[in-house]
Amino acid sequence: MSSFFSNRRVIIYYNGAISALTLFTHFGDEGVCRPTPLPTLSSFLELDELEAIIELPPANLLTEICQHLGLPDDLLKLNPDFIERIDTPNGIITVYLAQFTLLDPPHALMAEKGAKLKTLTELRQSSPAELDLLRRAYATIMES
Repeated sequence: MSSFFSNRRVIIYYNGAISALTLFTHFGDEGVCRPTPLPTLSSFLELDELEAIIELPPANLLTEICQHLGLPDDLLKLNPDFIERIDTPNGIITVYLAQFTLLDPPHALMAEKGAKLKTLTELRQSSPAELDLLRRAYATIMES
């Protein structure tokens, strides 16, 4: 993993324009965050801690994650309404949300990468921090 992602993660999702079907990319035992899962004992920062942190997504975030996954650069777009911060034993991690730009879910493509596209209810066995992230991401997606 490059140092670019030492304190950043991305959740990748598909949202159907017509059906509003929302699927999150799940990498098996590694969860939904890329390029690596959240560390054990991760939790959300409290609101008063968040107020002191201002961060814009890095311009090359999508390029870096596409390169890491071996995806075309134009396959993802950033959801600017979602930036969450997670407290971990190794420091604060910022989590971003990226959407597939395709009309249909890329099931076969993601299977090649060792991932599956799953609904929120299919991911209910995720770690508490990931499940909270997914609920917040889903709310952001539905409000967009």
